[in-house]
Amino acid sequence: MLHRLVAEAEPAAGGFLSGNGFFFLLIALVIGAMLLMSSRGRKHQREQMEMRGNLAPGDEVMTMGGLFATVVSAEGDVVVLETSPGVESRWMRQAISKKVSPPVAADEQGAQGGTDADLDIDGDEFEVPDDLSGLEPGGSGDAQGSDRP
Repeated sequence: MLHRLVAEAEPAAGGFLSGNGFFFLLIALVIGAMLLMSSRGRKHQREQMEMRGNLAPGDEVMTMGGLFATVVSAEGDVVVLETSPGVESRWMRQAISKKVSPPVAADEQGAQGGTDADLDIDGDEFEVPDDLSGLEPGGSGDAQGSDRP
């Protein structure tokens, strides 16, 4: 009987991760995760503040609400944005979400991406009809026809 009481009084032989050791390890992991998340948040916040502080006329921006506009002027906490030619509105600097690259003009796109003629591999030209009245029903689109049903 005495042997049983002594065995129950002794701590379980499970090492560090039994009892209080596991609890302290869990607390340390939670604190470490919180510190990591807060440092990432501070870094992102610092980058946002730098971006908003460096706004200059002509910058293309997007607001928190998804409005794309061009910066006309930036003084203090107020930024004047132009959404279309002649349409200006005043915004708080904190409402600017990010800078965006300006849209690509059509002539620049052709110079960068090539033209449709560059995609023509075998030199055959084809005509796309405005409507389907000139096409045969059930046809595969082949002018010669095919043996397929």
